[in-house]
Amino acid sequence: MLGRTAQNLFWLSRYIERAENMARMFEVGYRMSLTSRREGGASEHLISMMQAAEVDEGFDAKYKLADVKSVADYMIFDEANPSSVKSCLLAARTNARSVRTALTTEMWESINAAWLEFAAIRPRDISGAKLQELLFWIKQVSHRYRGALLSTFLRDDGYAFSQLGNFVERADNTARILDMKYYVLLPRATMVGGEVDIAQWTMILRAASAHRSYRHVYHDRYKAWNIADYLILRPEMPRSLAFCVDWINRTVHMLEDIYGTRTGAHDAVDAVAELLEGNSVDRIFEYGLHEFLTEFINRNNRITDALAESYNFY
Repeated sequence: MLGRTAQNLFWLSRYIERAENMARMFEVGYRMSLTSRREGGASEHLISMMQAAEVDEGFDAKYKLADVKSVADYMIFDEANPSSVKSCLLAARTNARSVRTALTTEMWESINAAWLEFAAIRPRDISGAKLQELLFWIKQVSHRYRGALLSTFLRDDGYAFSQLGNFVERADNTARILDMKYYVLLPRATMVGGEVDIAQWTMILRAASAHRSYRHVYHDRYKAWNIADYLILRPEMPRSLAFCVDWINRTVHMLEDIYGTRTGAHDAVDAVAELLEGNSVDRIFEYGLHEFLTEFINRNNRITDALAESYNFY
């Protein structure tokens, strides 16, 4: 496979997953914002969400107040924000057009239809219940594309690069969703363990679509330690860091089988896996949840660089 084709397939999956993840992060920030507001009307939870997503500087340069409308505009519709839902869907469609012949009809149609439908939305009409409906629709767009990929795509190197893009992006997002707790609770450590703290952890669990399955695993009320364990170390939870890293590891070995060689990408994946192997949530909290997640995100980012170098993305 040409390096450019591999690159387009990798980033196509990343952008589709990122669009869903931006909707998830905004939704949890929005739900948290209903419980607390800073002086002047700026929501600390919307700000913490943008800090975790690393888009706060771009927002601050354009907007004066972090209210629901301005943050929604920036996170969903603003083309100047490269991580906005609109930017991600447009980039996904552009990548898909570049490798149109490498995609199945179902994969292409799911992306093209999603973009055409999104492009027809007028941002000024989106508020309240319509905002919630839009966030749900964005997540459904990602699910439809993933369903088309898993149901129709040949299990070859193109499939491998697509899966790598999906799970590298998903791991990044789960780590960032968890890291929102750091930004929210940093100014007021006395809240840790209280009712507000647990409510925020619960919203984060919902952002990962894990609030129902959590009960099946722990048979207990929501607890911060268990929630962190569930989203970091549980290999059966499909958005956990452990689950994503396992898929990334299996997929780089699939590429090794296809091309007959081990590359620097394997070393980058091993470096991420080392953070999780034999670890426990107690040790993670003792080390520092924010510090652990920051290191995870940095190592996870290096996988993309290693893949680009190993498989000639440039």
